[in-house]
Amino acid sequence: MANQSKPTLSVEGIDIQQALDNIRAQLDRDETVSPAMRASIDLLILVVSVLANRFNLNSRNSSKPPAADPNRIKSTRRKSNKKPGGQPGHLGSTLTRYDSPDIIENLSIDRRSLPKGQYQDAGFEVRQVVDIDISRIVTEYRAQVLLDDNGQRFVATFPESVTQAIQYGHQIKAHAVYLSQFQLLPYKRIQDYFQDQLGIPLSTGSIVNFNLDAAKRIVDSGAASLIRHRLQQGSLLHVDETGVNINATRHWLHCASTLLWTQYSVHRKRGTEAMVDAGVIPAFRGVLCHDHWKPYYTYDQCDHSLCNAHHLRELERAHEQDDQLWAEKLQTLLVTIHQAVEAQGGVLSSEQANQYRRNYRRILAQGENESPPPDETRGPGQRGRAKRSKSRSLLERLGKYENDVLRFMVVPEVPFTNNQGENDIRMTKVQQKISGCFRSMEGAETFCLVRGYQLVENTT
Repeated sequence: MANQSKPTLSVEGIDIQQALDNIRAQLDRDETVSPAMRASIDLLILVVSVLANRFNLNSRNSSKPPAADPNRIKSTRRKSNKKPGGQPGHLGSTLTRYDSPDIIENLSIDRRSLPKGQYQDAGFEVRQVVDIDISRIVTEYRAQVLLDDNGQRFVATFPESVTQAIQYGHQIKAHAVYLSQFQLLPYKRIQDYFQDQLGIPLSTGSIVNFNLDAAKRIVDSGAASLIRHRLQQGSLLHVDETGVNINATRHWLHCASTLLWTQYSVHRKRGTEAMVDAGVIPAFRGVLCHDHWKPYYTYDQCDHSLCNAHHLRELERAHEQDDQLWAEKLQTLLVTIHQAVEAQGGVLSSEQANQYRRNYRRILAQGENESPPPDETRGPGQRGRAKRSKSRSLLERLGKYENDVLRFMVVPEVPFTNNQGENDIRMTKVQQKISGCFRSMEGAETFCLVRGYQLVENTT
């Protein structure tokens, strides 16, 4: 059996791995060291190894965001032959002429400025200016009051929605909810906006009530049930989860989405209990796209597709830190397959797919030589599997879940990555950064209902 290559561990040019190897060698030669001291030194070496490994992690070889990279340098784009600007098929946002302008101003020529002669009317040359009018609109309802001969008062009926002497209108409520739940503005900034731009005082309690009312309307109208049903019946479902704080306590926000439908749900658990309560995944029968969070594999009534963006980062780490040549080759192969799938319109022929699959297995076989399995011989009192390196664990996982890794090349609608799910959940992290934690579970559930509904409205 080939020896497993030692990981390359260095920080700022210092070969940490070599230093640790020297310490271990001295420790092995020194027979005067007591067992307790030897165990303590081994523990310290382990801690140093773990911390040094973290120094070498960045957004290219782990799930760390690019913003966490120290002194990060933006990668330059490859030069292409395309012209600058929007490409054919791109939906731009250029202004187009409106057929029904709100205001029309006719401009006449001062004939005194024209040369002498006869002129006839030849129509108009049109230009439009698109602007907005930010203003407060106050509607006053005056209900007629009549008195009969006995002095009894009769008052005309107010509209059903007008119940107070003075109240906020539906547009103010909808606008405040949009700024809060979709644009993620803190309550104080929403208050400042309404006061400064519109001259309308708005309390924090009012904004909270507007959000609660919007969430209740979404549930009562059946929209939340419709979204859940459409997700259950889809052929491809993206799922992801992320941590959120509710009153300084760790909870989990789960997202299930397609191109047209999105459901958010918040739960104190991260695993299957939360998925059951959300009600989408247990009833789903299509292809579930995710990042290999193990509880997703609890559901075997559907097929699975794994995010290859995660695999590329893990392979990068295995090559950079553990000097695994097979990892670099597999990384190149996955990118090549992705490019071939896009060139073929979303799916490969059986012959192409089989050839790439053979190449995939050949590289994994090479990995078996570079990163062999650990010795499974168990001593007295030892239980479970022997500890594996990160590279070995990755190698075994890629072999065991080959079909789920490569499903994107044989099923047209399955993507190469789970970017859809990650993009849909990313804005919840932005909300936490801007506004801090949720104050209550009710506030978090309101955010989930309104945010998911607004995403559906924007896509449909």
